[in-house]
Amino acid sequence: MSKLLHNYNNAEPQLIAVDCIVFGVEDNQLQLLIFKREVEPLAGEWSLLGSFVKPNEDVSAAAKRVLEELSDLKDIYMEQLHCYGNVDRDSGGRVISIAYWSLIRVNQTHEEFHAENHIAKWVPIDQIPKLVLDHGKMVEDAIEHLRERARFHPVGFELLPEEFTIPQLLKVYEAIFDHKIDDRNFRKKLLKSDLLIQLPKKDKTTSKKGSFLYKFNQETYERLLQSGYNFEF
Repeated sequence: MSKLLHNYNNAEPQLIAVDCIVFGVEDNQLQLLIFKREVEPLAGEWSLLGSFVKPNEDVSAAAKRVLEELSDLKDIYMEQLHCYGNVDRDSGGRVISIAYWSLIRVNQTHEEFHAENHIAKWVPIDQIPKLVLDHGKMVEDAIEHLRERARFHPVGFELLPEEFTIPQLLKVYEAIFDHKIDDRNFRKKLLKSDLLIQLPKKDKTTSKKGSFLYKFNQETYERLLQSGYNFEF
């Protein structure tokens, strides 16, 4: 036991960080929010947004802090992804990172996202530039996890405004899964799920006839988040 304590007391300091993979849907594409570092180390390189965990801070609280500082939004959908702890992952020292992925409704301009010492922009997931450290691996893992999650839970609704049309919802799921979805089967399955509440108004921005607006049934949404539902169309 004393040997273990000796080794512990002489161990090199280790830092804990959080990195946030932020997804949105824009122009019918799944997009990632990335940041250009303006300070050393790795100034001028593209990265995810992250932060060291404060001594008196829970890891999940640190991730929420990063997202709130970025977007001024609270209650953002967020899930823990994985712990990345390869010894040589960060040349600046021993840093263990806990990655989180989140979904944000893209109804803000890029300029409304602010992060100290960073320039932010959305990029389609098939056009992501080289990212620092192991951030590219984090993004790959997060996309896989998002798609798996979206197959069985209604997380796609987190990418929509409060009121939306079924065609808008269809485009979100096509963006997540990166393939075309039969709109008739999609509509039929969604309307049977009790997830949608039809509103007495239409969106006529794309046609004179217009499309009915819907909102999601919060009670059903919460239940299906827990129990699951096959959203593979």
